[in-house]
Formats: sequence, structure tokens, C-alpha cells
Amino acid sequence: MLPSPPKISPARLHKLVTSQQDPLLALELVTVTSPTTTPHPATLHSLLLRLARRRDHLPHALALLRRLPSPPSPRLLLPLLLAVLRLRRPPQLFLSTFNSLFVAGPSPLPLHPQLLLRLLGALSSTPSHFPSALHLLRLVSSRLPLPAPLVLASHNLLIDAAARSGHVAVSLSLFHRLRSLHVSPDADTYRILTQSLCRKAQVRTAATLLDEMLHRGIPADPLAYTTVLNALCRKKQLREAYRLLCLMRGRGVSPDIVHYNTVIVGMCREGRPLDACKVVGDMMESGCTPNAVTYATVVNGLCVSGLYDKAETYLVDMVGKGLVPHFSVFHSVIKGCCTVGKVEEAAQIMSWMLDLGVVPHVESWSSVIRCVCKDEDCIEAELLQMVGR
Repeated sequence: MLPSPPKISPARLHKLVTSQQDPLLALELVTVTSPTTTPHPATLHSLLLRLARRRDHLPHALALLRRLPSPPSPRLLLPLLLAVLRLRRPPQLFLSTFNSLFVAGPSPLPLHPQLLLRLLGALSSTPSHFPSALHLLRLVSSRLPLPAPLVLASHNLLIDAAARSGHVAVSLSLFHRLRSLHVSPDADTYRILTQSLCRKAQVRTAATLLDEMLHRGIPADPLAYTTVLNALCRKKQLREAYRLLCLMRGRGVSPDIVHYNTVIVGMCREGRPLDACKVVGDMMESGCTPNAVTYATVVNGLCVSGLYDKAETYLVDMVGKGLVPHFSVFHSVIKGCCTVGKVEEAAQIMSWMLDLGVVPHVESWSSVIRCVCKDEDCIEAELLQMVGR
């Protein structure tokens, strides 16, 4: 009979195992001392990861994994499986290892939802590993009884990853695959898809998804509407943008300041400030109060189109509501008044600006002074009005 191995402490065994350069010899140390010494979990975890870094040692790692006293945690399994993936071999090795552990092995391990999501996240973050993420998702969703929330979360994760990489076709394919699995997409799914479609200028398809979202009874995502509105405005489809803005209320979505400002900015950018003024009227009727961005956009848009009187009206309304405009907003109106020879109005706005504590730009001063100097009768009065405050 062979003599029993000497009993050593788990701490001593850990030191011996971690200092051994050859992982197979380290494994032998654990095996030999197993009758008398129970290794510390940290010892086994360290050895497992070292064994998983070489393809010829992988069977030993899997065997050791099944010898653990308790089911391995996701914190151990995630780096182990990623180590297998980094073996510079075809992804079949990684997938077969996963399959043997969780699907078709002699005693499959329970697949923790967090492990699956973290593993898919790690794979999808690297372009070269993204195909492996797709294979893994197909494997688990077809072979394991996953709960619907986990199926949805895992698909949303890869839909988002594909969309961020510009692979809209892959995102749509995963979206349609959810239906084949009898799992309903949620608001996040639609938001991810509409954003990716708009980035690819497929705005009409994105708008169709919003309609589908409504018909399926899924609560509307305001961010998805913002994305589509912005895309429509950038494509100069302002009529469609305004139509969608009007339809939102009928769909149970109350447009907020972001939705309205998106369309207002788009209209002013395309030289249609009067249409933007109509949207401002709509938003006020619906109970949405314009903010500084709303007024600044409309005032500047009106000034660019030469509608200085109307711009001044909105400027007065803005200040009357306690909003202090940026000096550039004042400058647009002052410059416009000077352009059409309205000396008194320009000087009054300059004085008003000073009263509010807004420092005028040097160009604002220059515009007013040049305009005043052309009218010799009012030079002294206007300068005293501006300076003597």
C-alpha cells in the first residue's frame, strides 16, 4: 500500500500550485494532496484559468471544473470561457466548450442569466468575436428553456451591438427572430432599431416601426420619436416631421420640449421661420412652455429671413417670461434693426440689454453707432440713452 501523502495546509498548497510554472504539474499537486488537503477555491480558480489558456490542457480544465465542491460562479466561468475564445482557434472550440458545459454534457451546469448576458456583451464588443455571439445566442435560445425576459434581454443586447457597428440588416434579422421565438419586442428594442435605421437614413422604415409599436400596444418611447423627428428634419422632410409631431398626441404621446424644438430648429435651418412660429403656437396651445432654445432659434431664424419686427416681438415675449437671452440673440435683432434703419429700436434694445446685465458684443456697439451716425439729428440723444445708464 502506498503511503498517504503528507497533510499540508491549504495556504501552503496554494503557494505551491501558483508558483509552479507548468500547470499540469500544478494539477498533479492538487490531485496527489487531495486525500488529505482540501484546496482553497482560489487555488482551483487560478489553476482552471491557467489550464484553459492552452488547447491541449483544456480537457483537464473541464474535468477540474466538474470536481469543484459547488457549482462555479459566473465570476469564474466568464474569464474561463473568454480564455478559451482567445486560443486563436476557430470559434467552434469556444462553442463546443460552452455546449459541453451547459447544454449537452453529462451533467450540464445551470446557466446563470447574468453569465449569458455578460458573455454576449464581451463577445459582441469585439468585431471579430461578434459571429460567435450570434452562434451562442442561437444555441442557447434553441436548446435551453430560457425565460422570455432573458431571451428578450439577450436579443436586445446583440441588436444594439449590431446597430452600433452599422449592421442594420443583422439587427433587423434578430428583431424578426424574436417573433419566431414567440417573444414580443419591448420599447428598448424599437428604440435601438429606430436609432440605427435613422443613422442609415432609412427614416421611412423607422417611422413604420413606430406605427407597429403603437399597434402592438407597447408604451411609446419619447426618445424614439425624437430620433425619427431629427432624422426627418435633417433629410429636409419637414412636412413629414410636422405630421408626425401632430400624430404623437393621437398616439398617446405628449410631445415635450425636445420634440417641438427638434422640428423648430429643422424649420429655421431650412429658412422657414414662419412655419416654426406656427409650431411654437401649437406647443403653447398644448401646454408646453417654450424655453430659451425655442425663442433663440425662432428669433435668429426670423432675423436671417429679414423679419425683424416679428423677431423683436418674440424677443420681448422671451424676456417677459423671465428668460435672459444670450448676447447673440440680442445682436441678431439689433443688427436687423440697424439694417432697415430703425435707429431708435436698435438703441432701445441695446439699453434693454444693458439693463438685464448682458454684455453686448463689440459688433453690436459698432452696428448701433454706425446707424446712429447716419442720422445726425439723433446722435446725441441716442448715445446718451445707451451710455448714460
